[in-house]
Amino acid sequence: MTTTESTTTSKVSGDELREQVRDAARRARRAAAELALANRGTKDALLHAMADALVRRSAEILAANERDVEAAREAGMSEALIDRLALSEPRIDAMADGLRTVAGLPDPVGEVVRGSVLPNGLQLQQVRVPLGVVGIVYEGRPNVTVDAAGLTLKAGNAVLLRGSSSAENSNTALVEILADVVRERGLPADAVQLLPCHDRASVQHLITARGLVDVVIPRGGAGLISAVVEQATVPAIETGVGNCHVYVDAAADIDTALRILLNSKARRPSVCNAAETLLVHKDIAGEFLPRALAELQNAGVTVHGDERVVAVGGSNVVAATEEDWGTEYLSLDIAAAVVDSLTDAVEHIRTHGSGHTEAIVTSDVRAARQFTARVDAAAVMVNASTAFTDGGEFGMGAEIGISTQKLHARGPMGLPELTSTKWLAFGDGHVRPGSAPATPGSCPGS
Repeated sequence: MTTTESTTTSKVSGDELREQVRDAARRARRAAAELALANRGTKDALLHAMADALVRRSAEILAANERDVEAAREAGMSEALIDRLALSEPRIDAMADGLRTVAGLPDPVGEVVRGSVLPNGLQLQQVRVPLGVVGIVYEGRPNVTVDAAGLTLKAGNAVLLRGSSSAENSNTALVEILADVVRERGLPADAVQLLPCHDRASVQHLITARGLVDVVIPRGGAGLISAVVEQATVPAIETGVGNCHVYVDAAADIDTALRILLNSKARRPSVCNAAETLLVHKDIAGEFLPRALAELQNAGVTVHGDERVVAVGGSNVVAATEEDWGTEYLSLDIAAAVVDSLTDAVEHIRTHGSGHTEAIVTSDVRAARQFTARVDAAAVMVNASTAFTDGGEFGMGAEIGISTQKLHARGPMGLPELTSTKWLAFGDGHVRPGSAPATPGSCPGS
């Protein structure tokens, strides 16, 4: 199935759509088996060629993206979402640089995680292997198409991409370019496929293709992630929802706290590592809040404050509702509250946080240690912006997402997180001594 065929807007029946998705998964599975044998040199050369092709064919990509952006504006899409959707020459260059960065990273496939020689001489090794077929469900961010393709291919996997209809033209152009390069390099083009995006049922067919798809990773808003995680029969990795907090401790340096707050909130408010809630210790609130509210106002940020924040005043301050504490705004809005202690700050985060990234600003080492020990999140920052929770910033190259779950992967997901492991045992005619027959219900390997 070509990219054009996979994204056709013509009406198909539910059974036909299901078969389209499952057929794509079957072909991806065959491609994954071949790709798993590719060595690092082959995969790195592929990624460099993909990067060059993106830059060389940027006019095609920008023309396709312009059609998406125009349609989004006509449909009344918010500027924050349009910012996620829009591409430019610098953003295409950044996507290409991301592929080159991934090409320069160590190949995790074949890495020996651990090993030993048993007393009987049997040699054991646990090694990294590709996951197989990875499904990615994401919303209107075309850069995810390239990031996902680069990372999954480098880790030896095939990828099934299910983007949003708002980015259909952009994603189609990108996947056609990437698949052309895969084909030109002598690898199976079905290693990168774009699934139909106009019928939500295609997501359901992808996340229930158990036996054909090895793992599915949703990237997007809370509704998308919850729907995938709750409905999938394929193993799913929960990612992305970021109700991130910045806690300004009583011992914080105010200038440092202001820089971190503004960078966490206003640098790029539409991304998941942007701060959505400010917590301020009562002992520093009188000095910090007036400056913070003024700086946020200058940055165009609306503050949804509790009673003590509202009392400080400011034309950009509105009274917070209960819903504000759990909201991922993805816009120039932030919730703000004054807390009586570090313990209260931690309790607030436990109640309303999403397990993504939490930050403390303090010069008190003891407070920093308490915060890092007690806060349950994938990343905890001490005197640093929440914006640093990013695969590129962590030295992983382009990330596939930021996992907020606790099994298999947590935090930014780079190449190692896109692999599994298997055990290799090397013997010399080894046989296991006999034992009593297994009792019903016992593990047959015991």
